Amino acid sequence: MIKLTLRNLLARKVRLVMSGLAIVLGVAFLSGVLVFSNGLSSTFDGIIYGSTPDGVVRPADSDSFDAAPAQTTQTLTPAVANDLAALPEVQRADGDVVGIGMSLLASDGTLVGGTGAPTLAFNFNGAPNMAGESPMELTSGQWPEAADEILLDDAAAENGDYALGDEVKLLAPFGEPERTATLVGTGEFNGGGTAGATLLVFSTEGAQDLFLEGRDEYNQITLTAADGVTQEELVAAASSVVPDGWEAVTGDQVAEESQNAVGQFLDIISTFLLVFAIIAVIVGGFIIVNTFTILVAQRSRELALLRALGAARRQVTSSVLLEAVVLAFVASTIGIGLGWLLSRGLAAIFRAAGLDIAGDALTLGGQAILVSYVVGIGVTLVAAYLPARRAGKVAPVAAMRMDSTPERGSLRRRTTIGSVLLALGAGAAVLGVVGGPGPDAVWIGVAAVIWILTVAVIASVIGHPVLVLCRGLFGALFGTTGRLAGENALRDPRRTGATASALMIGLALVSTIGVLASSLNASVDDIVEEEFTSDFLVQSSNFLPFSTDVGDRLAEVDGVDLVSRQQWTAAQLDGDTVFVAGNDSAFSEIYDLTMVDGTQDISGDEAVVTEDFAADYDLSVGSPLTLSFLAGKSLDLTVAGISESTETSAEISVPLELFATVDIPRQDTNLSITLEAGADPIAVGEALDEAAKSTPIVAVYDKQEFSDTIRGQINQLLYMIYGLLALAIVIAVIGIVNTLGLSVIERTREIGLLRAIGMSRARLRRMITLESVAIAVLGAVLGMALGVLIGVLLRESLKDDLTSLGLPLGSLVLFLAIAIVVGVLAAVIPAIRASRLNVLAAIASE
Repeated sequence: MIKLTLRNLLARKVRLVMSGLAIVLGVAFLSGVLVFSNGLSSTFDGIIYGSTPDGVVRPADSDSFDAAPAQTTQTLTPAVANDLAALPEVQRADGDVVGIGMSLLASDGTLVGGTGAPTLAFNFNGAPNMAGESPMELTSGQWPEAADEILLDDAAAENGDYALGDEVKLLAPFGEPERTATLVGTGEFNGGGTAGATLLVFSTEGAQDLFLEGRDEYNQITLTAADGVTQEELVAAASSVVPDGWEAVTGDQVAEESQNAVGQFLDIISTFLLVFAIIAVIVGGFIIVNTFTILVAQRSRELALLRALGAARRQVTSSVLLEAVVLAFVASTIGIGLGWLLSRGLAAIFRAAGLDIAGDALTLGGQAILVSYVVGIGVTLVAAYLPARRAGKVAPVAAMRMDSTPERGSLRRRTTIGSVLLALGAGAAVLGVVGGPGPDAVWIGVAAVIWILTVAVIASVIGHPVLVLCRGLFGALFGTTGRLAGENALRDPRRTGATASALMIGLALVSTIGVLASSLNASVDDIVEEEFTSDFLVQSSNFLPFSTDVGDRLAEVDGVDLVSRQQWTAAQLDGDTVFVAGNDSAFSEIYDLTMVDGTQDISGDEAVVTEDFAADYDLSVGSPLTLSFLAGKSLDLTVAGISESTETSAEISVPLELFATVDIPRQDTNLSITLEAGADPIAVGEALDEAAKSTPIVAVYDKQEFSDTIRGQINQLLYMIYGLLALAIVIAVIGIVNTLGLSVIERTREIGLLRAIGMSRARLRRMITLESVAIAVLGAVLGMALGVLIGVLLRESLKDDLTSLGLPLGSLVLFLAIAIVVGVLAAVIPAIRASRLNVLAAIASE
């Protein structure tokens, strides 16, 4: 039986190739994502462990701020470093000077990096990592020694068009922004490249000039253990001489904290890509079900003959499943190989976006191979089970029939079960809209999954009116040829519905994302129009704070009335990371918060919190509020007002001057500008742009420009999602091609008769093409209708954030047009094959 099964499989190579392609693409994307995710983790692990020393002396509570930016002006003196170095457990103690917010400009004045991976600025002191090696490798030149010297990573030097000896342009986060330094060397992190980060390495003196106003002090101290001393012994000894507000921690703890902080970001990327891989595998599963169903139907006489010759039901079923296993193994193997190539393609895409993955980290590991095989073979077996079981039920008497197509049962049972499931989905959707236990969006998500899978199964029933409409339209436009195409699509509703389901799933997801993106864009416009009452808003392109010198220059522009300065930072409250906005006195003159209780006019140690924040922490007007910062600093505040949620400030707002009392370095995060009465907005805007021109990380926006910028970022993500979902569309196209190809084989005699009675090859190709278009339109209509419904319901469940509903009507029309094009392209190969059939041979076939 095994030999017969393998012989049958080899005899139908063409029939199974298209099903194999569906498995190949699904497994390739899954394998590629697994390899890419592993490479991503390996790259950052190499950087983290390659740059972490045996121990570190740092501001107390630093571990609480791993997931959010936090800075302090607290420093350590060389005397502390000397005391640490004198300990017998310490081999050496080196002072570190680290700057946040530094930026590199190219030789032409444009920004290098800053929009993806961060820019890291620090001093080089020669301290080894925990492996006893240098944290960085010198690739050319020398390490910086003088105060005006700098070392860049290789990519930064290339992107900035700098060579050794050139004057490098820099933007400092404090004081006068524009700085320069002489490039004396290039280098990389030891063991992991840079992951796309821009490295700015200075001498200790140079870093102190930039970040500490020239004071001979350090932000932290790196510890190297003496021979035979463990990290724990090193830290215990160092803790005896560490000043108050500082802590000594082991390198292992620092590395673990870094991994946890980076891991949150990496998990988001990996999960994001994995979702699309799962979608591709599911869509491929529908194609496999459809293909094996057709193959079993076409081989009913053959299977019946096997039964008549004594084969048991189990043997027949096993033979079909064995075909599926062999097909899945071969396709999965090819898919795994393509996945490795795809992982490099993903790495190239992320590299362009600023996140560089080390090429040698993209390797096919055992876990990725095992998971890919298990998923590829498992999904194929599950998809082939029902057709295989149906094959085992073929009666021996069927071998005597001339018609090899088995009779189909009623769709009533399928329709009844589907109706019940649709009703259950509707119930979940109602809970999501009116408010059930748990997040509302989760209930809508449950309803969406139920609806999509159910509609995929009963598409032949729900989509019947669409096919009837296509038949009438094709008949009116193309006469008998068009009507025959419509009849062919209606002939086997199960097959047509199953083929359309793959495309339906893809377009349902695309349409849902389109509705959410359109609603988000509309909501952004509403928020900017209603809440941002300033004439201009100033932000940095990388969303990091910038020098207060920028605001000083903008305030001097003719026509400017008020410049409100705002600085955001992170704090700790009851173990949670919260965000605090420091607002100056001009903030209340520009923005009117919608107050629920109390006042927004605060001073001293008062704070305004949002309504949701107050509910989460059980706060009311007059409640005490204590926020913790780095180096053991804290703010004891009193809640003076509670406002509705706003985009113009953080969940906690305090007077800006309070930040100095907890040693937070003074910078600006946002500037809000109003104009004098009668000032020309266009002229003032141009003057503001000119004043900010020398600091290219900072942009000046009016309301429309600000909305356009945010919508541009949303659309960028939207196009990325569309690109990933395009894989599901490609797999769906393969499904249509496969179904039509098998349909041509099944209808060989019928096609021969049509040719014999006078149908030309051109009309035959048109008939096949129109049948394909009908299938594609069915999938598109069902998918878009379902996607719009799910998108509208999701928007309703998120109405607190998505204040307006937007329908992407233009996109929906485009999706329908794409579906028609998909139908035409999918029919090319089957239509050509049908038109080339020999008429006499086709008539004689059975």
